Amino acid sequence: MHSLLDTTHRQLILFDLDGTLVDSARDLYRAMNLTLTDLGRPLVTESQVRVWIGKGASQLCACVIHHQDQYFDPEAHQQLLQHFLQIYQKNLCVDTTVYAGVLEFLQYCKAQNKTLVCVTNKPYQAAVELLRQINLLEYFSLVLGGDSLENRKPHPEPLLHAIEYFSQQKQNTLMIGDSRNDVEAARASGIDCIVLGYGYNHGEAIQACNPQMVIDNLQQLIPEQN
Repeated sequence: MHSLLDTTHRQLILFDLDGTLVDSARDLYRAMNLTLTDLGRPLVTESQVRVWIGKGASQLCACVIHHQDQYFDPEAHQQLLQHFLQIYQKNLCVDTTVYAGVLEFLQYCKAQNKTLVCVTNKPYQAAVELLRQINLLEYFSLVLGGDSLENRKPHPEPLLHAIEYFSQQKQNTLMIGDSRNDVEAARASGIDCIVLGYGYNHGEAIQACNPQMVIDNLQQLIPEQN
């Protein structure tokens, strides 16, 4: 067994949310098209949204503006972003699903008294409400959203904040994500990182950012499964 797969000594485990714990693309797609309809803009496809997501709502809206207008208008971007967040907040969990293996791994971690933190670029309120609606919130001792601190991933601040908040050592901490943001944030923080191959990475193959390890299912991190 590869040493990275051994989570027995990890006391603090940090998780990304969208594309790692949950597949939220269909609800992001729905909210975006409801927003575009309200603003009199052309609709987008789910496949386009799946490429554009992974770096937060602001980046998603920027991609839509670039695609439709062929240039970036800050005013149009802000209008789209504000309206999108209002609509998405009301439609967080219509078709969003928990990926296979996630619940089993979270249950294992809690049984082992590990401290779990959700570190996402999603706005804090939306992240907490989504976790609540999908019945995962109880597993997390802390949720850090993209607006919780001055910086968000790929900046190391959210990861370092969690490590300091729980007085943990870096060697006993693990980041689990699905994108370049997670890999680069972990690398800058000096902690190990494992990524899921099924998530969102802004249309880029996850191997392109040289992750330490890519797995297909979080159950691979449960000792009995190896």
